[in-house]
Amino acid sequence: MSAVTVVLNPMRPEAVDAARRACRWLVDRGHEPRLPEDDARSAGLDDHAVADDALADGPVLALSLGGDGTMLRTVALVAGAEVPVIGVNLGQLGYLTEVEPAGLESALERFFAGQHRIEARMLLEVRVEAASVPASAARSLALNEAVLEKTLSGHTVRLDVAIDGEPFTPYETDGLIVATPTGSTAYAFSARGPIVAPTHRALLLTPVSPHMLFDRTLVLEPGTEVRMGVSGHRPAALSVDGRPVATLGHGDAVVCRAAAEQLRLVTLSPRDFPQILKAKFRLPDR
Repeated sequence: MSAVTVVLNPMRPEAVDAARRACRWLVDRGHEPRLPEDDARSAGLDDHAVADDALADGPVLALSLGGDGTMLRTVALVAGAEVPVIGVNLGQLGYLTEVEPAGLESALERFFAGQHRIEARMLLEVRVEAASVPASAARSLALNEAVLEKTLSGHTVRLDVAIDGEPFTPYETDGLIVATPTGSTAYAFSARGPIVAPTHRALLLTPVSPHMLFDRTLVLEPGTEVRMGVSGHRPAALSVDGRPVATLGHGDAVVCRAAAEQLRLVTLSPRDFPQILKAKFRLPDR
């Protein structure tokens, strides 16, 4: 018997239906579905509910049923254990999800038959240096990005950036994004950062509405360490893959580097990134 973690967007009825189908398929074949307690309650699958800290304890697979937001939540739950993840697209853009709802059972069958590939994606390690943040919450993993940004409307925040321990420059800006290649099509894209093929390894440092002449993204080696320190009297809010982490004040800092862990993304056919971009942006051939 194999354990399978199932994460869904409970606000989407089609995701609830997919979760019930997945659990039925898994149970019929002797596997053990595990759902986050709130997800299980929403889907009427209370018999399969487990605590969040048990979701990464020994599963052979994680199944994400929703859009890219649900995939990010799934990664947050299981990435530390490098559990392979299948994404079922029940959202809109679906950069991270390749299986359509009708193909759910087929995808599970192919996974357990070994008819799949694993695509490694870089994760970002985010560490907070602040007395207000307990050690247990000081480290996070991100698939897309860490964002340190202003909390006060109409004001900028000053963030002093150091690269590999050497001062780089202070930014007067609405915020700074440290993104992975996967995250280059997320928030960094909306801040006019470059699009990077997701299997590359690099760190992207992108300012958000900077109040300075230097407004370009830096594309850095994956072994680079980026430190963003809050300077001055205005606080800055840290979020990791859209999850609020902490509000930081003068002297606090966030340190980002490539994580030792990776996302293991299950693919059932070769992924052609330029074709995915064409489809998502409806680009013409000529």
